[in-house]
Amino acid sequence: MNVLVLAEHDGQHLNPITLHAITAAQFWQSPVHVLVAGNALDSLVDSLSDIIGVAKVIKAEASHLATPLAEDIANLIVSISTDYQVILAAHSSFSRNALPRVAALLDVAMISDALEIKADQTYVRSIYAGNILTHIQSQDTQQILTVHSSHYIAASTHGGKAQISSATVPAAFHKTRWISTKHAQSDRPALNSAKVVVSGGRSLGSAENFEQILSPLASKLNAAIGATRAAVDAGYAPNDFQVGQTGIVVAPELYIAVGISGAVQHTYGMKDSRIVVAINQDPDAPIFQVADYGLVADLFTAIPAITAAIQ
Repeated sequence: MNVLVLAEHDGQHLNPITLHAITAAQFWQSPVHVLVAGNALDSLVDSLSDIIGVAKVIKAEASHLATPLAEDIANLIVSISTDYQVILAAHSSFSRNALPRVAALLDVAMISDALEIKADQTYVRSIYAGNILTHIQSQDTQQILTVHSSHYIAASTHGGKAQISSATVPAAFHKTRWISTKHAQSDRPALNSAKVVVSGGRSLGSAENFEQILSPLASKLNAAIGATRAAVDAGYAPNDFQVGQTGIVVAPELYIAVGISGAVQHTYGMKDSRIVVAINQDPDAPIFQVADYGLVADLFTAIPAITAAIQ
């Protein structure tokens, strides 16, 4: 049997987390097929066919998939599901929306955010914000899961020779419809793939301070900007900046936590970062327990000084 990976993209570029899911899929030592759904997909399909470890790229093109709904993606996957023992994707809002619907339609369990894949259909997952690891074994004949992308290396994007095929796309699901999409325009890297992330907490005090303190530092470091849930709830930053258990999970080379106390909800989303730098005026803040480097200082003085020192 084969393994199917659901590709995530924006219509033009592949989301890098898909490369990590392709690596995870190779655990089963079976042919890995990648499903890419959308409209006008030729350039995406060509790039997917070059990825090492991919045996086949399945192109599903239709006008209604230009802005895909979870219902349409689920119906598409179910229509080709008989050829697959395993269907997986990287853990993201896109896959969390579509794959549970697939699992429900196939009447099997959904395994979400697997940190590790083991033999005998067993998976390692974290609970209580990562404080406890659990082993879950699925007895279903088909495995539907999302994987924690930062726990798998990215598949190489050059050297592959995948076969390309086309899938018959089911009719559009008419009980829901796409109305509009709003994108935050930014020249900074995407938060979920940035090599450097500068995040701020509620200690910044206002949306104006959030922008004035963090943006110059992020610009000098070519970094993405993140935020705690408290900062987002207070209106200092938009929802798509939220890092944490209910936000985006990141694993950059460098994570700078500015005025962040270190609640478990937030640290769950950034603890896989290679280097963590914490700046907080409270020496007892829990963030220092996960930081590689800590600076006890007033952020309103320290951050401008650090920014000015960077050439």
